[in-house]
Amino acid sequence: MLHGERDTDRPTRHARLFRNGRNQALRIPREFELAADEVIIYREDDRLVVEPVPRAPTLATVLSRLTRLDEDFPPIDDPPVRPEDPL
Repeated sequence: MLHGERDTDRPTRHARLFRNGRNQALRIPREFELAADEVIIYREDDRLVVEPVPRAPTLATVLSRLTRLDEDFPPIDDPPVRPEDPL
């Protein structure tokens, strides 16, 4: 693709740049929102590329992906706990 040309199969939309303090900012239209809290940003020639950083999975997600063990745990000698003498 040549400079200034765009892939017509991809949806496009104009957006305005603005200043946020000393930074230049871009308001991302709703249809282009990223499902992320952070992004990686870099230049590729004269293009600016913004890629979402994947969110860390929640504990519930991690636990739901675990598979059940097919082995029994060995017996453990677990004597009862005796109260300590306070004096």
